[in-house]
Amino acid sequence: MNYEGLIIRPPSEANSLILQIAVGCSHNACTFCPAYKAKKFRIKPIAEVYRDIDAAALASADETRRVFLCDGDPLIIPQHTLLPIFGRINERFSKLLRIGIYANAGSILKKSPTELNELREQKLGIIYMGLESGDPVTLERVKKGVTAEQMVEAAQKVRDAGIKLSVTVILGLGGTERSEQHAKETMHVLNRMKPQHIGALTLMIVKGTPLYQSMINGTFQLPEPFELISELRMMLEESQLKNCIFYSNHASNYLPLRVRLPQGRDSALQEIDLVLKKNDSRLLTPEFYRAL
Repeated sequence: MNYEGLIIRPPSEANSLILQIAVGCSHNACTFCPAYKAKKFRIKPIAEVYRDIDAAALASADETRRVFLCDGDPLIIPQHTLLPIFGRINERFSKLLRIGIYANAGSILKKSPTELNELREQKLGIIYMGLESGDPVTLERVKKGVTAEQMVEAAQKVRDAGIKLSVTVILGLGGTERSEQHAKETMHVLNRMKPQHIGALTLMIVKGTPLYQSMINGTFQLPEPFELISELRMMLEESQLKNCIFYSNHASNYLPLRVRLPQGRDSALQEIDLVLKKNDSRLLTPEFYRAL
């Protein structure tokens, strides 16, 4: 397999075959994200992608049940190139159950309903999309490039196509200044998006990113650990979601949770309240265990 640079995948794709069909991120302007800053976005030549698919099939065709496509936003690839890639994957992996892919709201909105349906028919089973925040001020500050309304519209298109949607949000992204607005508005938007999965990460500010410079300049202040736990509580408290699993078990988080909504919401809130009441850092994930 020919991988270029750092390869990132969702935790739930740990056992998937990772296939890089694009390099970098088509947006690549988010102030908090260091993942693709060293890469200039480009779509890999289809012949190169086919070679990788064929090589992987020779090694693991009988064992491969899931394939995950990266880098940051491969759904942006035009349909006349993307659909044949899906076809080749299906041809080479006869026991394939699902293909997963990263996508931002802009690339989803550029796909027609027909195009999304075509990809679903070729076993696109889940789209991973970064909401990050539902607070309009925060979204603008971090240069996400799309509005909350566009996020909701994109989510609706995914659901209409019969594709599962997994959405990530980032605790702390609003800073201390907009902590409450960020937490509550994020869940308000999620309530409208109606994803099947939500993954909450905790902001880790990486040196070299614009947000790191904002922190150094004093224009951004990261909430303290228990303030971040309070954000997690506010999000869950505002939830009206059904048939959704909410995770905060990413390595960046101080308090790992797996909550099935709505039935697990109250017990999760009780657990968070106990942690907040004790205010004991020993109940949180130690800093040396946390990672992006």
